Amino acid sequence: MELEVRHLRALCAIADTGSLHRAARQLGVAQPSLSTQLRRIEQALGGELFTRTQAGCRPTPLGRLVLSRARPLVTEMRSLVTEARAAAADAPQLRIGSTASRALSGWLRRLRQRQQEPTLRMDVSANALLRMVADGRLDVAFVHEVEGCPLRIPDGLRLRVLVDREPQFVSLPADHPATAKPVVHLSELAGDRWMVDETVDGEFDAVLRMLHTAGLSPRVLHGDYHTAASLVATGEVVTVCQATCLPRPEMAVRRLHGDPLGVRLLLAARTETELDAAHPALAEAYEEVARQAPAYREWLEQGDVNTPVPALPH
Repeated sequence: MELEVRHLRALCAIADTGSLHRAARQLGVAQPSLSTQLRRIEQALGGELFTRTQAGCRPTPLGRLVLSRARPLVTEMRSLVTEARAAAADAPQLRIGSTASRALSGWLRRLRQRQQEPTLRMDVSANALLRMVADGRLDVAFVHEVEGCPLRIPDGLRLRVLVDREPQFVSLPADHPATAKPVVHLSELAGDRWMVDETVDGEFDAVLRMLHTAGLSPRVLHGDYHTAASLVATGEVVTVCQATCLPRPEMAVRRLHGDPLGVRLLLAARTETELDAAHPALAEAYEEVARQAPAYREWLEQGDVNTPVPALPH
């Protein structure tokens, strides 16, 4: 059996949903068919990729290895299909750059519904994306500016603030003692290892500053946030995460007491016309994912934030 993109997409869906049933529903296939497909994939790779329990499916060490290679391939294939369809239809393209965000999927979908065919360039560096907009290689960029670490805004760029301050939360193992409460004090994480992605502009300095201000000097591991999520799930580390991050069966998301770390969400372009073309769809997509994230939804309902996201229903 040769692995195909659809097989990799199925593995990602199982990992993301934590359940064969939910993954099958997301993929639009029957659960028995997905279970059979998973067994064939595991036979082809020579080992189990997920541990099945009553609580759901958790990646095994082999599964985490495969997923770390599968996710970029699935993302690249989606981008390839999008760009190929746009070229075939000779549709006007909106060249988008973005740092990581759960709002991306809804943003792209809404742009297509508005007869705009987007292409996507992902980068962990907001400064790199801003430079690409200034150089004309991208039309717009959606970026995160870490609090206390201002971005380098090239001359001539126009900015529109999506959210003036989004708090950063913490993701930690589901069985961590601190998950007993909805709000975690940093002191409760004093004995944990932290993982930080130092390639994200300003992130490493901001997290260390937050920890040192709280009087903590924990062990810090360096790695990307896909790896961090895998290590959180196995109890190895805790890490900061975006407020829109969704919990999983093996990973909890909690607010940090006092909201010690935040980011500003910005949309950048060379002209107001380009901002007008991209901003409404992005604002709608962000509102959608904000409503879906339990911890962020609760935080927003308290009215503690000055943000364009409208009041959420009780």
